[in-house]
Amino acid sequence: MSTAASHAPAAAAAIHTWSTDTVPPPQRLDYWIGAVCEGFLEMDVTSPLAGRFGASLESAPLGPLHVNRVRGSAQDVYRTRRAIAHSRHNFYYLLCKADSPWVAVQEERSARLLPGDAVLVDSRRCYAFHLQQSADTVSLELPTAWVESWLPDAGDHVARRIDGHSGWGAALSGFAQALSPEVALRPPLPAALLADQLGGLLALALGPGGGRAMPDPCGRAALRQRVLDATRERHAEPGLTAAAVAQGLGISERSLHRCLAEGGGAGAGATTFANALAACRMQVAQRMLADARFDRLSVAQIGLRVGLADASHFVRLCRRHLGGTPGALRQSRG
Repeated sequence: MSTAASHAPAAAAAIHTWSTDTVPPPQRLDYWIGAVCEGFLEMDVTSPLAGRFGASLESAPLGPLHVNRVRGSAQDVYRTRRAIAHSRHNFYYLLCKADSPWVAVQEERSARLLPGDAVLVDSRRCYAFHLQQSADTVSLELPTAWVESWLPDAGDHVARRIDGHSGWGAALSGFAQALSPEVALRPPLPAALLADQLGGLLALALGPGGGRAMPDPCGRAALRQRVLDATRERHAEPGLTAAAVAQGLGISERSLHRCLAEGGGAGAGATTFANALAACRMQVAQRMLADARFDRLSVAQIGLRVGLADASHFVRLCRRHLGGTPGALRQSRG
């Protein structure tokens, strides 16, 4: 591995740099795996672009923290049980990616992150990052004791999407994105003060009240609409659950149920996930039963088209929501 210390003056010695540009293309992915293990922790990396892979890592300390900037090709990063067992040190990492969506998974929890969102992970537990378009990310390495002094229940917040566009999450995201190895090397304020600022924002974004610390009356209505839109888009999936929709949106299942129960104002009343899903399915089924072009499909096949594999359940829902059996609704077209 090479570092800036071996090529740069003493003033820049604190920035360590790893770059695949220093090795031939066939060796770059293997080099990068070694760079990740040296610069961060032991992890595995794969990439669909192995023959054209390229990446770089720059790292510098900022008080008790380390500021890391990763740039490079699409890749999947895995922290495994084997790697955890071999690690002498562990950290929390706060990651923020501004250019494209990606997915972070920690054990049974998954967050789909939009550009500007942030996420916290714990290296003592298995995780995976799916960086499907690029790896350009700010990654802040945070000592476990330091994080837990600001956020005693930090473990409850790992792999949860921190909305980078509203509330305290926006303030945390903006602050994290403003940090860089260059800023860490020559901080505009004392490093300890900047670290405290980060800790305070982390506590505000993830502590009691979380994103509600900054009032956001439109945020709940927007979240409710996202839930309803996602339910509508996925209504044809058999066995669709609230947990699956919440996971796809990068929110907790509790947040999903709460935003539906609160209603959306302006005539958008409270509902449940089950009712919202049934309404979507019945709306589509009603259109298909009213259209002669779908007469070639049996009742059971229409049920399957709207995500209901059990034909008798489909018939019961039609009676309840549409006022008649599928057969009767077809015959009533006139």
